[in-house]
Amino acid sequence: MDNVLIVAGKEVRDDLRSRWTVGLSVVFIALALSIIYFGGAAAGQAGFTSFGAILASLTTLAAFVIPLMGLLIAYDTVVGEREAGTLLLLLSYPLAPSELLSGKLLGHSVTLAVAIVAGFGLACGISQIFTPTARSIAVWVDLGGFMLSAALLGASFAGIGCLISVLTREKARAAGLALVAWFLLVILFDLVLLFILVASGGDAIERAVFPYLLLLNPVDVFRLVNLVGLKGAGNTFFLSMTAGQAYPRLVLWAAAAGWVLLPFSLALVAFRKQEI
Repeated sequence: MDNVLIVAGKEVRDDLRSRWTVGLSVVFIALALSIIYFGGAAAGQAGFTSFGAILASLTTLAAFVIPLMGLLIAYDTVVGEREAGTLLLLLSYPLAPSELLSGKLLGHSVTLAVAIVAGFGLACGISQIFTPTARSIAVWVDLGGFMLSAALLGASFAGIGCLISVLTREKARAAGLALVAWFLLVILFDLVLLFILVASGGDAIERAVFPYLLLLNPVDVFRLVNLVGLKGAGNTFFLSMTAGQAYPRLVLWAAAAGWVLLPFSLALVAFRKQEI
């Protein structure tokens, strides 16, 4: 465990020194503040609106930005060390492959969590200053759950980035595959499911199966965790097609945690079988 924490600490320091990480975090904070303030512009309203509308807007932002951050921060986790010639050196120490990979994923996940808390915490804190009606324990519980689910989303895509990094031999190829993974999971997956649902006419079987197909995508699991309980605050899409009551929140949280463990486990198995 000590080795894992040492590796994680090094990764956090390296991530925080990275211009990419700092730049993405600044953009992330700016977008969060902008969406909170201008989220109601389409309805002719600018300024801080209800907490439910704010949470729905932030969920939409997070579903696009956090997966990209997770992939970009982790795609060179292993392949970068391999290209730099430091992977063999690291494994020559009393450090198991599982400890190395676990420490790197933990470090990246901590960095993402810091960016998430900084961005969403600052944005929501400012919104609460200007919306006194949203100051309640229930709101803070919802906000805490939102940031936890966002951190799990970031960790899941950091795990996917680690898996890509293990399976590739060139950083450029790993970066390309990371962008492809983002496009497939964040954009194309929902479009394909929506096309199938519309083309089939949404029969009873389709509508019974559809809610569970969304669990196959960590982005949709994140959306469901945060949108199912918002009753009309920007979640009409999911309520109309997923029958939000089809699964309890415990199932959604278990799915979110499972999406952190699954890509990491696959990356670990592949890393152990490789000839470094």
